[in-house]
Amino acid sequence: MTSYGSHSASSSRSGTNGLAVASLCCGIVGLFVLNIVLGPLAIVFGAVARRQAAVKNGAGMAKAGIVLGIVDVVLWLVLFSVAAHNGGFSWHVGG
Repeated sequence: MTSYGSHSASSSRSGTNGLAVASLCCGIVGLFVLNIVLGPLAIVFGAVARRQAAVKNGAGMAKAGIVLGIVDVVLWLVLFSVAAHNGGFSWHVGG
């Protein structure tokens, strides 16, 4: 007799590393908002996930997260340098 509430460990997990998924998500979202925060998070999560890649799947996602995290940090540096070169961040409202 089978029970409806029981699941085997192999059927409930896909085997993908959660940190690799988190790295990829942080890298993608970081392209649009909070890139100085999400970029380093994507790099750290991706590095940890790459170390765990021997046990779980997700090495490709971890590598993509690391690359996107680096792009996030470089994008922030470019935007920061452009803003600093143009006199800083200022909001001109009205005329």
